[in-house]
Amino acid sequence: MDGATPNGGTSKVIGSGLIIAGTSIGAGMLSLPIVSAGLGFTISCFIMLALWALMTYTSLLMLEVHQHADSKATLHTLAKQFLGEKGKYIAGFAMLFLFYSLCSAYIAGGGSQLTERVRTVFSLEIHPGVGAVVFSIIVAGVVAIGTHLVDKVNRVLFALMMGAMVLVLMSLAPNISGGYLASMPIEHGLILTSLPVVFTSFGFHGSIPAIVAYLGGNTPNLKKSMYIGSCLPLAIYVLWLLCTLGVVSQVELTANPTLNALISSLSATLEDSQLSLFIGLFADLALITSFLGVSLGLFDFIRDTTNEKLKGNRALIAVITYFPPLCFALFYPEGFIMALGYAAIALVILALFLPVAMVIKARQIHTESHHYRVVGGNFVLGFVVLWGVVIILSQLLAS
Repeated sequence: MDGATPNGGTSKVIGSGLIIAGTSIGAGMLSLPIVSAGLGFTISCFIMLALWALMTYTSLLMLEVHQHADSKATLHTLAKQFLGEKGKYIAGFAMLFLFYSLCSAYIAGGGSQLTERVRTVFSLEIHPGVGAVVFSIIVAGVVAIGTHLVDKVNRVLFALMMGAMVLVLMSLAPNISGGYLASMPIEHGLILTSLPVVFTSFGFHGSIPAIVAYLGGNTPNLKKSMYIGSCLPLAIYVLWLLCTLGVVSQVELTANPTLNALISSLSATLEDSQLSLFIGLFADLALITSFLGVSLGLFDFIRDTTNEKLKGNRALIAVITYFPPLCFALFYPEGFIMALGYAAIALVILALFLPVAMVIKARQIHTESHHYRVVGGNFVLGFVVLWGVVIILSQLLAS
């Protein structure tokens, strides 16, 4: 699967990279300044760089495993192939827990934002539940048609999101204070508290199988798309922290660590600013692009795990994909939003432990030198596992 394929053109490589980046850059990005405020800009950037390197490395491990399987294989298929039935069930649970909880949060958030936009623009009051249903149907329709349409739609939305982001950054940049950026950690224990949040900000691994299938398993092009998809969020996150932690004092951010307080503090730095509007637009687009990427991964996973009769029924698979999180978002949002706090644990299993376990097994089976192999031996793989244990412990201690 290393050879050139007709499915790996430059346009599709870039589009795939943007799907990955859009999956990572969710509305949760807005909370990064809040969890980073107590650490200061410098320490926050070091943590972000370390976790970016970790997640990029394990995405390449996934590509190493994928080259030994069918290009349309999902994580469920890979886990069964290399780790047996037990690995399949672990992968299935981690995938479903992570994706359904994320989708539930995105539907609840997207429905709320859609309701607010309808009220603001059209002066119409609609029930948040109606907004959630409409939002789910629109995204489900795009994903059910196929990855090709997700690529096209995501490109447009990603471009608009970047435009909104540029406007926000340009507005804030002239007000950056070197003194604010020089702030050091209030207490070093905050480093552990921030790890799960920053870690999940680079969580795009669930969408990798869909991208592998989209690019026909072409490993060189897949590597390019992984680098594009992981480097873009890193650059954007650093700029975002530069323009937030450098504009609002550490004392002010830590005194009231909420999103509304952050937006109010940023808006207050500019006279006659429409910053809240730009940030709201960015939040809308960030949520939609992330929801597209996450639900695309869930859709492909469910299609892979259903029997042959259901594989071709994309409409039914879409119902299975979106109906459960929609129900939770409508009737019990508190339970699933609370479960989001533990999403980092599922992501550790999905993005760290499973890739390492599958690569170890794949290397034992496939010893041919012509296959792509990620640099670093068992020591580096052990280091990845150690990071995973630290992130899980950080989440459990913070709960």
